[in-house]
Order: sequence, then C-alpha cells, then structure tokens
Amino acid sequence: MRRLSISLLCLMTAATALTACGSKDKGNAASPSASTAPSASSAASTAPAPSDKPVTISIYYPTPDKVDERKLEDDKIARFNEKYPNVTVVKSDWSYNPAEIGIKMGANEAPTLFNTYATEGKFLAERGWAADITDMFNNYEHKDEMNPILQDQFKIDGKVYGIALRGYVTGTVVNKKMLTAKNITPPDADWTWDDLLNTAKAAADPAKGISGIAPMGKGNEAGWNWTNFLFEAGGDIQSVAGGKVTATFNSEAGQKALEFYHKLRWDAKAVPQDWALGWGDAVGAFAQGRTAMVIAGASDPVDQALNQGGMKPEDVLVYPMPAAEKGGKHTGVLGGDFLVVNPNASKEEQQAAFNYATFDFFSDKGLASLEANIQSRQKDNKYYIPPVIEYFNMNSPYGAKVKEVYGKYTNVYQYDPKVLGLLNGKPEAQYNTQDYYGTMTNVIQEVFSKEKVDVKALLDAAAKTVQEKSFDPIKVN
Repeated sequence: MRRLSISLLCLMTAATALTACGSKDKGNAASPSASTAPSASSAASTAPAPSDKPVTISIYYPTPDKVDERKLEDDKIARFNEKYPNVTVVKSDWSYNPAEIGIKMGANEAPTLFNTYATEGKFLAERGWAADITDMFNNYEHKDEMNPILQDQFKIDGKVYGIALRGYVTGTVVNKKMLTAKNITPPDADWTWDDLLNTAKAAADPAKGISGIAPMGKGNEAGWNWTNFLFEAGGDIQSVAGGKVTATFNSEAGQKALEFYHKLRWDAKAVPQDWALGWGDAVGAFAQGRTAMVIAGASDPVDQALNQGGMKPEDVLVYPMPAAEKGGKHTGVLGGDFLVVNPNASKEEQQAAFNYATFDFFSDKGLASLEANIQSRQKDNKYYIPPVIEYFNMNSPYGAKVKEVYGKYTNVYQYDPKVLGLLNGKPEAQYNTQDYYGTMTNVIQEVFSKEKVDVKALLDAAAKTVQEKSFDPIKVN
C-alpha cells in the first residue's frame, strides 16, 4: 500500500455525492467494517461463460447478528446459481482473523473467498495466503471503474491480490441529544483536539456511568483508534528506506498524541471508568446512550444508533477526526473491506470465487438488490447507511444510478457535505500493522490505568518491541 493522503474533494468522487461521509469499522483493527452496504454489491458481465464442470466454493457469510446482510447474501447466492448452476456455494462462518489465518491456510480450512481489511494486502501476499488474481482482474470488464483509492491498496508490486468492497475514513460520531441535554453547543465540523476534550469533559457524568468519549481500550482496535491522533499530530507508524522498516511512532507527534489520551482520561475524566472496551463495546455504548462520542468509520456507529438504539438522524452527528490545532488537517485512518481468493483453490474454484465476488458489481440486478434492501428497511422503519467510500466512483455513470436510488428514499442516511470536504484519509502502514496495533494497545492500557506515567518511555519501549520482533525481520526489496 502506498503512502497516500486524500482530501475529500478527492474522496467525494469515491465517497458520495449523496453527501455521505465505514467491519466493523474498527477499521483495519480487529475485523473489517460491517457496513450495511449490499454485500459485494454489483455483476461482472465479462466473466467467462458458465462451464458445465461442477465446482464448489466456500464464501465469507455475514455473522448471525447481520440479519439484513444475510438476506442480501442469500438473494445473491440464488441469483448467482441461476447464471452458474454448476457452482455449489457453501456458506462459511469464519471471519478473517490475523491470528488464525496461518492455521486456516495450513489446515486448508480457509474459505475459497474470504473477507479481510486494508492492512492485510502485503501480509497475505508475501505469505502466499492470497491468490494472485491479476489475470482475472485484468480481464474484468469494469476494472477501470473500480475506485483506485480502495482497489490500489491490494495492488502489490504490480499484482492484484484482493477485490475492494467498501471503505471509510475514520471519524468521530457524536450523540447530539446527549449534548443538548447538558446545554452543550456542538462544535463546528472544523474542530480541534481542544474542542473534543472540552465537549467530552462537559458531556461526561461519571456518577451516572456516562462518558464523554469512549476510546477503544482493548484488542488491536485500541491501537488503531489512537493512530488517528498520531496521524493528526503529524506522526507516522514506520518509515521504509534502504531495505529496512523502522518504527517512527515514538516521535514528538506520538508523544503529543499519547499525552492527549492521558488528558482525556485523567484531566477531563471523559473516558469510561471501565475503559477496557473493544470495538463492539464502544460502538454499543454509543448506541445505548452511555457515551457521547465514539471513534470509528461512520457507517456502523450510525447504523447501530439508528437501527438498534432508536435514535433519529438528527440525533447523530458525524464529524471528521479533530485537527490537532486550528487550521490543521482532519486526518483519519483510511481503511476498507476486501475479498481475497484462496491460493490453495483450483483455478476453476478461483475463477468461480472471483465471479461471485464481482457478480453484482456495476449491474442492474445489483442496483435492484440495493433498492430492495432499502425498501425492506423502510417497511421495518429502519435506515440504510451507505459506506463512507464505495467500491466505485460516485461520479461515474454507475455512481449516478446509485445516487438516483438513494435519492428516492427518506430512510437513506445523509452525511453532512461539509464533513466530506474536511475528511483527510491516510492508509495504515505497509508492514506488520497489526503487531504495532497490539503493542500500542498495551501502552494505552498503561496510560488509562495509571495516572503517573512517562509517556515517552512507554513509546520508546513499545517502538523497541515492535522494531525487534516485527520490523527487523522484514527485508524490503
């Protein structure tokens, strides 16, 4: 993945003109974003003609809590089998986990088509755990219409190893109703760390178990959450030069970002007293009104707040990440969801998996499935929350069709266009990002559990650990 900084003027071609700002969007932390967008939503009209040879593929199937996504997947399987009756589609209950993928591959138990997230492209490719689908992708009619902001993250050394589904730029989602109840004026979208700290401090009510903000404090998502502040302060995770990967997060920027976390916890007392929250815990606390703010890709917290927490669209505000200082960039981690083809599968199985992954892409039937999903939600008094960034360009002819569908319905959530204009997405590091996240989670837990800490010493120790265990073994060509 190349280093990239994206303003939303660029992202608006990728995100949405419906003014939408997104695997859980713990982003590329512990699991992919569970956006409510249609699964692999749209059909590769140039896929090879159906063969009579029987083929069986296993696919990533949404978890039981994703009822609407499962309905979409079932509909897709049925339509896929109409065109490819020779392909048996088996639903896999395994969701990508970096700690399990090696075991799955070694035991030949990984699905033919499995989900992953943006950090994993180089990791999977270098270990031979993602099939090289370059030829299939190059023969795909719509390859040039795929959103490069996402798709290029799985283009490694000129080869393609994954298929983009949806993406996001990490932001902050705010419960406006909680602010109003305490007579707090919501900050402007062009806000700063001071604005976040002051708002979180004012919204917090520790005696009632209410926090002003719930930064994730356990699992790799804790390190992922904090990395947004590292980026906003001008820092980076690592540098790559002279064939060597070097940890750089123990910089002045890293120290500034960690000191800000310390202020949130100990000065503002805005962090939950039980701060050891994973992605689901933090997003759930937001939906339940137990925290005024949560840091994530916008689509999932908004989805849970509206469709599970009973909030109204006017109760939920989506912000970019706050700038470290006035006039600074609102940088958030750029991530996304991808599908990867199992390299252990036969060529016929790999092609069938690719056909399935792209089956609804850029198709009228994919649009019909999307519209049926929105209509079904409308009947159930639920909202459809678009992803932050689509797999296609929203300014393309197909994007125009999607916007037309969105525009028909009042239950499609609309993001603030001003927020879109402020988003600044930055991809995660190229190498061993999950190891870095896990190490930083330990640091964050130290900061949240002990008021008297030396943040510089903690960062230096963390950088030494990551360098020796994760970065030194890497040889960059």
